[in-house]
Amino acid sequence: MTEPPLVARARALRETQARFRGRRFDWRSDDCIRMARFHLIANGHRPPRLPPYRSALGAKKALRAQGAESVIALLDGILPRIAPAEMLPGDVAALKGTEGLDALMICVGAKLLGWHESADEPVIVIPHRIEAAWRVDPRGASR
Repeated sequence: MTEPPLVARARALRETQARFRGRRFDWRSDDCIRMARFHLIANGHRPPRLPPYRSALGAKKALRAQGAESVIALLDGILPRIAPAEMLPGDVAALKGTEGLDALMICVGAKLLGWHESADEPVIVIPHRIEAAWRVDPRGASR
């Protein structure tokens, strides 16, 4: 018997939180793109793997290698866009980031999980402005 969708979302969200808890932001191994990718895989999706990168500039080049000019464009090619007010736990959001890249975060209710410039490890924040949001179907249904 398959899990009900909300149970599957909660399971994938716990897996993502456990995987990245206490991890410092690192362009080589732990960043928002990798967290979102892990979370999508935990939900049964098959997101593309970006070429290796070690910096913001490298991440931009890796995105372009996938045919996307931004993380928003990359996610638009994978998941259906939704209004931020429609977000459920486990959905993905983009916020204005630093170094010319938007930051991807994961919805944990009325707040978001991800890295913030004022913290060393992933934190839960109340967003001021969400640039874009996407529905993550826990059955892995992508575009």
